[in-house]
Amino acid sequence: MHTKALLAALLAPAAVSAQLHELAVRAGLQYFGTALREGALNSDAQFAAILRDTREFGQIVPENGQKWESTQPSRGQFTYSQGDITANEAKRNSQFLRCHTLVWHSQLPSWVASGSWTRATLTSVIDTHMANVMGHYKGVCGHWDVVNEAINDDGTWRDSVFYRVFGTDYLPLSFELAKKHDPETKLYYNDYNLEYNQAKTDRAVEIVRIIQAAGAPIDGVGFQGHLIVGSTPSRANLATTLRRFTALGVDVAYTELDIRHSSLPASSQAQVTQGNDFANVVGSCLDVPRCVGVTVWSFTDKYSWVPSTFNGAGDALIYDSQFRKKAAWTSISSVLAAKATGAPPVSSSTSTPAQPTTTLVTRTTSASSTTQPTPTSAPTQPAQVRWGQCGGNGWTGPTTCQSPYTCQVLNPWYSQCL
Repeated sequence: MHTKALLAALLAPAAVSAQLHELAVRAGLQYFGTALREGALNSDAQFAAILRDTREFGQIVPENGQKWESTQPSRGQFTYSQGDITANEAKRNSQFLRCHTLVWHSQLPSWVASGSWTRATLTSVIDTHMANVMGHYKGVCGHWDVVNEAINDDGTWRDSVFYRVFGTDYLPLSFELAKKHDPETKLYYNDYNLEYNQAKTDRAVEIVRIIQAAGAPIDGVGFQGHLIVGSTPSRANLATTLRRFTALGVDVAYTELDIRHSSLPASSQAQVTQGNDFANVVGSCLDVPRCVGVTVWSFTDKYSWVPSTFNGAGDALIYDSQFRKKAAWTSISSVLAAKATGAPPVSSSTSTPAQPTTTLVTRTTSASSTTQPTPTSAPTQPAQVRWGQCGGNGWTGPTTCQSPYTCQVLNPWYSQCL
């Protein structure tokens, strides 16, 4: 009862326009966030304005600026010009900062990747790197991705300079050193394709156990969430996978979420499927108490890494390249709003239907009369605009769409004109 009363107070007045981070916090998550494309911040005012809207994104993470090649390109020469872009932005906007990443085989300068190391000399290199980079950002990083992508897709160990020198000993070593250099930040292992609960996921569970068995600290596991439309696991299956890790006593988070279309342009049905997939991912986080938040890997298709990496694929994010909110955005907001209110959310239409906002509505019913009302003809409602809501559990608004759009189901709480 106390929780419900507090939520009601937070949602007052009766209708509150809300964005994704606001909804996520009300739904019980710590944040909804995005990666920051460093080169876009000062060159694209529209990108910057959306990123700085803390109702939409309460957390940010640098896309590239804190990786080893960016912070220590030459041995002993540290530079923070790129990493500071995101750190300064987080401070300016009072946004939570995730930091990414310390020990990774990729974007690693050749002096590390191709060096001739012993366990002692490579330990010194890792220690020095963390001492400087974590020292520079000490006190501002809420989370650090300590080790990134240590596993191949088939579940075998990735052949990196770290694995060749240490075997799996580099895993607890990295976490021990990270804890030494910033005792307050949360330390994460981060990887992709863990969502499918196969051999790679089994190995990631083993990583957590290896670190814990060595007495090293690990606070969380990041599920990157680079997924494919139509191939994303169900909400229940995703939650089952998350629980494998929370059962080990660590938090989980979706850290780099995007869901790409395999071919473009995407059909209307493919856009509906993408919306369902995003809803399932976010919903699975809501279903697991120690899932702390969701981060999309950039928010606009304009700055997605996908097209340059997967030939012919793309449109993987929640805003299109013109910064219009997509069906995926509305699907996410609907799931979050439903969790936040305990009732189906309602989306308000605006004069710019490509930029929807979710409105949380407090409904009241009267028990003063048991008389059933006499049925009357429902008033004629205008057809809904493109992207507007046209159905879902509890929906009382228009159920037809302006031509040529049709009302398509995104999830049980939300149908949309597409």
